[in-house]
Amino acid sequence: MKFRWLGHACFAIGLSSGKSIITDPFDETVGYPDPKLAADIVTVSHQHFDHNAVKMVRGEPKVVQEEGSHNLDGVTITGIPSYHDTAKGRQRGNNIIFVIEAEGLRVCHLGDLGHVLEPEQVKGIGRVDVLLVPVGGYFTIGAGEAVKVVEQLQPKYVLPMHYKTDYIELPIHPVDEFLKYYPGYRAEKELVVTAGQMPETMQVVLLELFIS
Repeated sequence: MKFRWLGHACFAIGLSSGKSIITDPFDETVGYPDPKLAADIVTVSHQHFDHNAVKMVRGEPKVVQEEGSHNLDGVTITGIPSYHDTAKGRQRGNNIIFVIEAEGLRVCHLGDLGHVLEPEQVKGIGRVDVLLVPVGGYFTIGAGEAVKVVEQLQPKYVLPMHYKTDYIELPIHPVDEFLKYYPGYRAEKELVVTAGQMPETMQVVLLELFIS
């Protein structure tokens, strides 16, 4: 399974079967370049313009934007309810955490999670091989809360997302505030993960922006 970061909370996840998944595609007004990629499946954690721009994805993807279990041609996606804020959604609404299961791996995309996880959410998520976690704060959890969520889920790989870069003007923090907790992190153009070949200790990987 291959991971590329397209900007914000948007990743391209490539499977060995040739199928591809794109998470939380963003509107062109966000500021990141249009990745111009096709996908078989698109996940949408909530209905905000920087996460639900399915029109930006090429092809005719199946869109998963609801809670519950979804089985799509060998890929199982489970949507777990959560909130976009610490006030049970009264400020910014609801958010869906997606657990993607394929090729013997479990990937958790937290969307715009706005709070530390509740015990029932941790149980519902289960084992996590790759965690895609927002770290920029303001609209989502910030660096300190993200560290707590990482501790809750104990993933093998952590990929930070939804942080300030030169491409965007959103009032969120840069990724450095999160990375200071993990001085052993590494930067990569992409991450390839194979079931049965997990690292002994957790790896934090900062992906470079993929531009097609």
